[in-house]
Amino acid sequence: MPGVFAYFFDSAWSLLWAPFAEFAFMRRALVATFALSLSAAPLGVFLTLRRMSLLGDALSHAILPGVAIGFMLFGLSLSAMVAGGVLAGMVVAAIAGFISRTTALKEDASLAAIYLVALAMGVTLISGNGTQLDLLHILFGSALGVDTPGLLLVASVASVSVLTLAAAYRGLVLESFDPVFLSASARRSRGGIAPWLWQQGFLMLVVVNLVAGFQTLGTLMAVGLMMLPAVSAKLWHETLPKQLVNASAQALLSGYAGLLLSYHAGTPSGPTIIGCAGVLYFISLLAAPNGWLPRLFAPPHRVA
Repeated sequence: MPGVFAYFFDSAWSLLWAPFAEFAFMRRALVATFALSLSAAPLGVFLTLRRMSLLGDALSHAILPGVAIGFMLFGLSLSAMVAGGVLAGMVVAAIAGFISRTTALKEDASLAAIYLVALAMGVTLISGNGTQLDLLHILFGSALGVDTPGLLLVASVASVSVLTLAAAYRGLVLESFDPVFLSASARRSRGGIAPWLWQQGFLMLVVVNLVAGFQTLGTLMAVGLMMLPAVSAKLWHETLPKQLVNASAQALLSGYAGLLLSYHAGTPSGPTIIGCAGVLYFISLLAAPNGWLPRLFAPPHRVA
């Protein structure tokens, strides 16, 4: 019997933890993914709460031209590509807001048009000034290739995002649920923060997290760790604090399982992590309290 336990322990160790214990690049990838999970997933919950779920996808595409210009000027320099991505994301968000305020187009329509143009421009710039491998690396990332500077960047962004989100929690909740009340309160206090400043600050957090995640998950995949756990969490819980915790937990589990599967199966790390988040989403669709099966087998409501 002790031999059986020892066999199962060794098997579990080699399957579930040995890659992280033996290889530094796996530990860096795990820490970077966990940091993104703690900062990006709660932002996704607020995006779903504000009915702006597709905004994260649009902004993740919009940062590509800035990343491409940084790549053209400085090569695979992380700081240059990050600076370019942040600037491009801010510019696209500002232009979309300006168009929505000065024309009949809503912000989602103007943002959709701009991000498609930005995506095409970014792919064209990278394809014309780099190799196919450079394009794939920027679009889909490589969690297993995160170096020490990249890890420090992700950890710093995650720390600042979590602290900022905690400090701005009340204002973001008010701006999401009742912007009219928040605007009236700001006018009465004369020192309050206007609702549009809350929104722009929130969008800045989203852009910075997407840029921090592009090296790990790529510009096309980074939004997956932000939105999939957030959408799944909404199926499990009605209250916002529980959704925030659930989304972060699902993102952490997806990152851990995706890295392990990527290592053992030899699949790309970024898409594998998002694939694991997708599996959790479909499980939530089936088994969560607001999913299909509980509603299918729920007793019919009786009319008194």
